[in-house]
Amino acid sequence: MATQQLPLRLRPITSAIIHQSMPHLRHQAHRSASTVSQSPPSLSSASPPTSPSPSDTLAAASSSHDTPFPTPSQIASYDPIARSRARKTQLPPSRYRFRPPKYDRGPLHPHRPPAASSPSSRLFFPGPFSLPRLAQTYTSTLRPDLMTLQYTHIPPGTPRLPAPQRLRTWDSTSPYYAGRPLRKPRGSMHLPLLAVPITYRTVPTVSRITVAAIVREAADDSAYLHVAGMVLQAMTGRRAGVHIAKKSQVVGRASFTQREGKPIAVSVSVEGEAMWHLLGTLVELVGPGIKEWRGLRGSSGDGAGNLGLGLSPDVVGAWPEVEVNYDAYPPKMIPGVDIIIHTTATNDRDARLLLSGTGLPFYGKHRN
Repeated sequence: MATQQLPLRLRPITSAIIHQSMPHLRHQAHRSASTVSQSPPSLSSASPPTSPSPSDTLAAASSSHDTPFPTPSQIASYDPIARSRARKTQLPPSRYRFRPPKYDRGPLHPHRPPAASSPSSRLFFPGPFSLPRLAQTYTSTLRPDLMTLQYTHIPPGTPRLPAPQRLRTWDSTSPYYAGRPLRKPRGSMHLPLLAVPITYRTVPTVSRITVAAIVREAADDSAYLHVAGMVLQAMTGRRAGVHIAKKSQVVGRASFTQREGKPIAVSVSVEGEAMWHLLGTLVELVGPGIKEWRGLRGSSGDGAGNLGLGLSPDVVGAWPEVEVNYDAYPPKMIPGVDIIIHTTATNDRDARLLLSGTGLPFYGKHRN
C-alpha cells in the first residue's frame, strides 16, 4: 500500500519504519546477488544465470519479525479523535449512515421507507429465533381449517351489491329534519366493524397479547409496583411500562381512590414469537393446572375481535416463569393480571372460533 493512502498521523511512522529497514533490505539483496553470481552454471542448462527480481528479494527479506515496532512516543502521538476534533469544520454525524424516512409519502415520492423486514427499517425487529408449537399448529392446521369453515365463494364476474346504509335517516314529515346528519344506530353509540369476506389473505390470526395489572397499593408503597413489573417481565420476557393516573377519582364503590400523578398500573404488549410462547404457556400449562377451570366467558369480547380474561394472584404465582423463582416475589405482593388477546377478526364469533382452535375453552352465553 502506498504511503499516500495512509492517514496523516501514520505517514511519519511508516516512513520511519521503511527508512530503518532499507539498509537491511539492501544487505539482503547484495548477499542474494553475490550468491547467484558465485554459483557454478548448470551443465544441463544453456541459458545464462538470471538475478532475482527486486519483488522476490523484497518478499524474501520482509518479515514481521524483522519489522521494528513503533516507539512509545509514536504510539502516544497517534490520536485520531483529537485530529478529528481539531478540524475547523466538523463532518456531519450522519454522513455515511442511511436514515430511512419516518413516514411513507406515497409511491411517487423519491424517498420511501424500506420494508419492515429490512435491517435498515425503523420497524425492523430481529427474529424469530424459534418456531413455537402453537404457531406451527396455526400455520399447518388451524389456518386452513378456518378458511374452509368460513370461506364464501363468489364466482368471478358477480356484480358487487351496494353497501346498505348503516346510519338511520330522518323522516321527511317535518321541515326541520331537512339537511340534518344521519342518526346513530339504535342501542349503541359505536358502529360495529364491517365483516370482511374470509379469503386466504384475511384468515383471522392473533396479532398481539396485552398483559396488564392494576396495582392499587402502588400510590403508597412503590414496592408493589416493582414486584408487579418483575412478574410481568417474567411472564412475557418484556419490560413492563408504568401508567400514571391523569386525574383523581374514586374507582368503584369507594373501594379504591386514585390520585393524580401517582402510578396506577403496569402493562406490556408482546407480538410475534413471544406472543405465541405466552399463549402456548396459557393453553398448555397454566389453564389445565387451574382446578375446575372453565375457560373464557363467552361474552368477554368487545365486539371487534378482542377477547380477555383475568387471572388471580394464586394462578399468576403458578405461572412457570414465576414459579421457578417464586422466592424472589413476596406472595402478598403478587398481583392479579388481565390478559387481552387481540386478533385480526372483525367480530367476536370469528375470534372465539380462532381461540377455540388453539385450545382455549369458552363457557356461558356467547355474544356476537
